[in-house]
Amino acid sequence: MTTFGFLARCSAAILPVALGSGASVFALAAGADTMAPWYMPAATRAAQFADFREDYRRTVVEFQPFRAELSGLGADGTALRLTSLNPYVNAWFVLETGEGRNQRFWHLENAAPELFTVSLGDHGRALTVASEAGTVTCTPWEGELEEARRANLPYSPICEGRMFLRNQGSGSRTTREAVTEFLRGYVPFGESLINLIKDTLYEDAYLTSAQTMDESEAGSTVELLGHADLRRNPVMRSNLRVDLVGAESTQMEAGAWYAVQNAPGIYASVVQPGMVSQEVMSVPGANGLDGVENGSDVHMWAFDMSRFDLRYEIGTSHPQVDWSPRPSGGGRDYSLPGPDGFGTVEPLQMTGMMNPVFMDRLAGIFAGGFKRDHGAWRLTDFAYTNHGHHYGFVVNGVVLSRLQPGLATIYVLQDGTVHMDLWSDQLDQLLPYIRFARQNGTPLVEPNADGVGVPGSQVRSWMGGNWSGSAEAQLRTLRSGVCMRTIEGRQFLIYAVFMSVTPSGMSRVFQAYHCDMAMLLDMNSLDLTYSAIYPREPGSPDFSIVHLDRRMAESDSRHRDGSPMGRFIEFSDNRDFFYLLRR
Repeated sequence: MTTFGFLARCSAAILPVALGSGASVFALAAGADTMAPWYMPAATRAAQFADFREDYRRTVVEFQPFRAELSGLGADGTALRLTSLNPYVNAWFVLETGEGRNQRFWHLENAAPELFTVSLGDHGRALTVASEAGTVTCTPWEGELEEARRANLPYSPICEGRMFLRNQGSGSRTTREAVTEFLRGYVPFGESLINLIKDTLYEDAYLTSAQTMDESEAGSTVELLGHADLRRNPVMRSNLRVDLVGAESTQMEAGAWYAVQNAPGIYASVVQPGMVSQEVMSVPGANGLDGVENGSDVHMWAFDMSRFDLRYEIGTSHPQVDWSPRPSGGGRDYSLPGPDGFGTVEPLQMTGMMNPVFMDRLAGIFAGGFKRDHGAWRLTDFAYTNHGHHYGFVVNGVVLSRLQPGLATIYVLQDGTVHMDLWSDQLDQLLPYIRFARQNGTPLVEPNADGVGVPGSQVRSWMGGNWSGSAEAQLRTLRSGVCMRTIEGRQFLIYAVFMSVTPSGMSRVFQAYHCDMAMLLDMNSLDLTYSAIYPREPGSPDFSIVHLDRRMAESDSRHRDGSPMGRFIEFSDNRDFFYLLRR
């Protein structure tokens, strides 16, 4: 479904609620049950959204344009305030307990936002989580929250597993061991709720039932993906080591796609920029490539998005929300601690790892984009407008940094669809329904008037695209990027690591692979461009960790028995990342 198709469906479903300045937002009928406790008059919502666009000092909670609050009083006399940071997405909450010196803030995460309605109940005395499986009430401020905070877990279950207390992640050995022990014995929700989630959200395509794909189906998808547009197709021996269907990873034909064994819906390809066809290279908009760049390897995963949900989480430290040192003059307001009015995300807690509730569905991971220091403009008009155009990002429906117009943006809507667009003010009307979003510079590839991917308008401009460079100030360096491609109505997400490349080389390769739009992510090391997939034998809960470049294994940790401990999934990390879950 296109972005504007989603908007059309929203507008047809229910009357718009005006937000001011010509924007409008629509409440999806599917979210009516989970949103029921969070009704707010239209005028109040409009005022909050208008306030969101203003610049002044505030907290990240006060910044949220769609937040709604419930107040109550516990049976023990504890003052309570529960804030849903985005009731449309229904994922993150802040619970305030007590007053004055006894006031505490707790960052809570809904274990199943599509199913669980969270409130303070009819009388404001208990945290209440309702679903078709029944209603659970709890009073975690009477000791459970303190115990959950002391548990040393990034996600600590409360209220019979319906909610999680998020704790700031730590990469310490003690925390890693605590997480490992938790994962060994953790069964999310209990069997009855697992079945409810399966039946309600994923029907027959859930967990191990989605793990199989026969060779004919894999072959038909490989045929659909076709070959990259190259001038030659030699057999390559690269640092990608993965079990393929019907081939060896040490003998992959350049530009071809291969299905990955025991990883249905995931495909691999290798190429070098110098192999791209002359027809692609002759399209205006990119610079020429030097000999080193022409001969550098590119490794790729392609994910068939009909099989996956894409999600995003920021790291324990990056990206931050304060000022990048790059903007100056009119691009910086020294009266504010950050471009959006706050310099930290407190009281929110960044875990730096995936919630273990998703472990059984995990299919793949790739590292996110620039950290805050590099995620804004130093020169050009972008440096002096919109506070330097700091890259925006949204996690679980919570805007942690504004999405800036003119920037390449990958985002996931509430209906699970994945999109990549050049952000504009018009797209702000999607904000209530954006579950995850990440911006990173300007497009490497963007569609022309005919919808064909061509080099982005700033590919040739080092400063205009904010492409950054190596520690030696070289434009050509190790880089990663992501692109979207739609073939006969099927959407594929392609993640690629380029061993030594300029933005022009990235653009040419993504063009050759027929991408509709592409954007840069991170650069300069295999640690910052990390990616892995997690093949499983059919019917088995166990998985192996397969990296896009085998040298990325150095970024993982080790259990005491020497077995791999997966980055982002078994211990916290300071960098942001995307992850793909099987539907």
